[in-house]
Amino acid sequence: MKILFAASEIAPLAQTGGLAAVMKSLPAALKQNGIETALVMPKYRHIEAEEDELALINIPVEDKLIKGRIQRTTLPNSNIPVFLIEQDDYYDRDGLYTEQGRDYSDNLERYTFFCRAVLELIARGIFKADIIHANDWQTALIPVYIKTLFKDHLLLSKIKTLYTMHNMAYQGLFPIFHYPILGLGWEHFNIEELEFYNQINLMKGGIVWADAINTVSSTYAKEIQTIEFGYGLDGIIKENNARLHGILNCIDYNEWSPDKDSYISAKYDVDTVIDGKAKNKIALLKEFGLPIPKTRKPLMGMVARLTLQKGCDLLIEILPQLIQNGAQVIVLGTGDPKLEDQLMSLKKKFPESFGVVIDYDTRLSHCIEAGSDIFLMPSRFEPCGLNQMYSLRYGSIPIVHLIGGLADTVTDINLSDEGNGFTFDQETPEAFLGTCNRAMKFFEDPSAWKKLIQRAMRIDFSWNRSAQEYISIYKSLLED
Repeated sequence: MKILFAASEIAPLAQTGGLAAVMKSLPAALKQNGIETALVMPKYRHIEAEEDELALINIPVEDKLIKGRIQRTTLPNSNIPVFLIEQDDYYDRDGLYTEQGRDYSDNLERYTFFCRAVLELIARGIFKADIIHANDWQTALIPVYIKTLFKDHLLLSKIKTLYTMHNMAYQGLFPIFHYPILGLGWEHFNIEELEFYNQINLMKGGIVWADAINTVSSTYAKEIQTIEFGYGLDGIIKENNARLHGILNCIDYNEWSPDKDSYISAKYDVDTVIDGKAKNKIALLKEFGLPIPKTRKPLMGMVARLTLQKGCDLLIEILPQLIQNGAQVIVLGTGDPKLEDQLMSLKKKFPESFGVVIDYDTRLSHCIEAGSDIFLMPSRFEPCGLNQMYSLRYGSIPIVHLIGGLADTVTDINLSDEGNGFTFDQETPEAFLGTCNRAMKFFEDPSAWKKLIQRAMRIDFSWNRSAQEYISIYKSLLED
């Protein structure tokens, strides 16, 4: 069985979010289970990798023939092939999808080219895939093309597809007048296929045409069939729910584990967690320019895109009260300029208790997981979420809104003797603050807190089980 993963980003080559982390770890987990895997992505400007050139390609995009190259490198610290689609006019840019907060105007053209190039790679026999595992809107055209333009192709027509929706909020919507870029007949621009309120919707096409579809947690698979979380596609997902699976994203403990983390100040494990976290907490407070408290005081951390989706406005609203109640708080992330400005203003207002770094910083994100007592994830929606799983491993107890993958991974201590965090189920500042206060009260008992963090650290969110679920889907596709 040979699986080709098609994605717009793969860590550590290029990353803006959780998709890239999954593309790094899932293929490796599958390979450990005897599945041959490879990946393909665009070659962006900042990718630094040694590559071999395999082929020159000419891809039709609307009425043009666009030249490009297929190159080959390997996923760092592995021998898993990564094929890079090079086309400098499309990908030799500062950003992946946006620049200065605005989408590139030719994104439809860029990823149409990419999807056609992926199929060209297979058609030339460079990688003989049995299944293409496509991800998010940027690769949604792959199953569409296989079932339309290449339905009679001797090789491509036999390939099965699994299409994963990592976040329904980003669907690949484009104006109708760009439709000729796709190279498809107008008969496919209809309410059952690619049309969405007189726009092109690439994700919708992937859902309709893929042989199987899935999303990244079992709760989110249910949520996206509702008006609230389906973003207009709840109906089409309901119609296709017989092909829908919910498989939890997991994490790579080779990268995210405090006993082997080279980024943090002091390594530790479940037996040495109290001393280890104390050392990391001191180092983290110093890095953020916050005073080291003389008495026991909780440090709350947040690493996120600074957006409404992540609930940053909820944190901003309750932050003064958290500080008044005795907490120190630190935030790392970039995003909405308005939210960034509000956080910076709060930093000036509470210089002894609040620190913020407006940046995307891998090292610092590891340090926050290791040094924080409590990790905040008040997301309005969260298909899976990875930071809550990182936090559990590092003994940084998560406070989460009870939705999506957060509901599948965090259990409130009030609901189970095996509880590993604190949850709230109403999307309000009051509910968030109440849960934070409850966690802070629990923190006052060092013995109970130690038992909680040790229980959290022992939970296993490695890829073993989820990889088996993917293998089951792949096998069922090949049996059809």
